[in-house]
Amino acid sequence: MKYSASSPISNSKTSRFDGLSLDDRNPEFIQLMLPLWEWLYRYYFRVESDGWQHIPASGKMLFVGSHNGGIVAPDMFMFLYEWFHRYGTERLAYGLMHPTVWKVSPELASMAVQCGAIKAHPKMAIAALRKDYPVLVYPGGAEDTFRPHHLRDKIYFAGRKGFIKLALREEVPIVPIISHGAHDTLMVLGDFYQEVKQLHEWGMPWLFGIDPVVFPVYLGLPWGLSIGPLPHLPLPMQIRTRVCKPIVFEKYGSEAARDRDYVDACFDLVTNQMQEELDYLIGS
Repeated sequence: MKYSASSPISNSKTSRFDGLSLDDRNPEFIQLMLPLWEWLYRYYFRVESDGWQHIPASGKMLFVGSHNGGIVAPDMFMFLYEWFHRYGTERLAYGLMHPTVWKVSPELASMAVQCGAIKAHPKMAIAALRKDYPVLVYPGGAEDTFRPHHLRDKIYFAGRKGFIKLALREEVPIVPIISHGAHDTLMVLGDFYQEVKQLHEWGMPWLFGIDPVVFPVYLGLPWGLSIGPLPHLPLPMQIRTRVCKPIVFEKYGSEAARDRDYVDACFDLVTNQMQEELDYLIGS
């Protein structure tokens, strides 16, 4: 993936929450959401969290997390709640959100944008980092959040290494985030995307005309047995999260980002360290 900061980015309040502006984050809207998130944090998911001392007091950084728990991804929202609880709504930070969300639910997308979501595109990540803002990314995306239940304790980024190239190009440390418990809020039995894709190639249209990337079958509320990446109500499982020590690479810059072997080595370093931390969290 080629990264460029040359593409225009809207700085206007008329951007309609399209995820292409850094100006649509709304502290007042975040304040409205905090009581709900706090209740979920304290009483529904009973979150235990540590490692926040590893976060630098200021400056740009790339938070890298593993998605868990289906479309709802409750551990992500619990991390956001604690960020706002600790640092307030005025410390600017942004999260990369898949463009499909704008197609499926513009209303949900507009709410996410007001909480700091921006479109998952290199130009947006670069724009935020070059203003010294922290950026949050979940590289594994849908494949990660809907990985089968027997892989719930595994770091899985579906081989995506664009976040490594971004960190190298923009010379930022990676701060890993791990969690345990969120993937038990539903039980993914398997992913049947390849079979459904074959049906699509034979003429069956995609729902809403959107390629879902995954097609899980899972057990969860309120459907019981659910087919496809549908929203659900997460079970009230305890979630544990940990912010890990920042990872600083030996080399940075455009040349390092173009070195495929070096990018692979950096990717292995990050995923291996995250897996070790997750194994330790589960065993503690």
